[in-house]
Amino acid sequence: MMPEEIEDHAGESAREILKTIAEPARVAVVLGSGLGGLADRLADRVVLPYAMIPHFPRPTVEGHKGLLVSGSVGGVPVLVLQGRFHYYEGYGLDEVTFPVRVLQRLGVRTLILTAATGGIALSLRAGSIVCLEDHLNLIGANPLRGPNDRRLGERFPDMSEVYSSRLRTIAFEEAGKLGLDLASGVYACLPGPSYETPAEIRMLRTLGADVVGMSTVPEAIVARHGGLEVLALAVVTNAAAGVSGGLISHAEVVEAGQAATPLVGALIEGVVQRLEAGAW
Repeated sequence: MMPEEIEDHAGESAREILKTIAEPARVAVVLGSGLGGLADRLADRVVLPYAMIPHFPRPTVEGHKGLLVSGSVGGVPVLVLQGRFHYYEGYGLDEVTFPVRVLQRLGVRTLILTAATGGIALSLRAGSIVCLEDHLNLIGANPLRGPNDRRLGERFPDMSEVYSSRLRTIAFEEAGKLGLDLASGVYACLPGPSYETPAEIRMLRTLGADVVGMSTVPEAIVARHGGLEVLALAVVTNAAAGVSGGLISHAEVVEAGQAATPLVGALIEGVVQRLEAGAW
């Protein structure tokens, strides 16, 4: 899509969503592999399949249902994207990040991204939760490439703080209340769909990466371009290649993500309620 098409299509999608969802939310959450169960924690749920939203792609990966869920957390309106799109599925980055543009049109101000990741740092284990402080975009492309539509954002957006330090502080405070050992780290995003080789993991560790995955970064870049504040939580579902010596399977990734869902859900609920209480 050309930039002007993105703006027009996002507007059409937003208008269709508002026919079903009466109260727009200021907070939205994107769920990664195996983390779809977080949407089930919402009260007053209204579910809209992606297939019913104009211009929305369709997820093709197990663990991504393809549902927009509207509901509330402690009375706070929240939108949840139960399923995301990936570059490795064959979508262009404009399609991968299109839902973020729709959220922008809906008036969302805070975007919480979640992802299932491989652990590179030796201190991380399956089940560890990492609050992202920065990323390495190693996909080989940028979602902002091409003509810029100023209605979407400025031509050269600053990326010195993609992941809000304010939101990270809130997340760590809420993690402390839960007794959760939340880690901080850097996310390396590769195109996939094959998992990384041991040599690639050694390279990423040298570059300063703590976790690795195939999503999140394009969405974060576009969200910052659109003026949204971003918090990203990565669930370590497996040790990256060469770290533990075992093989990696997507089924195990989904299973580990599901096991971590209650903790991630409790953390997100705490953050959302803090925002509503005046931490905007």
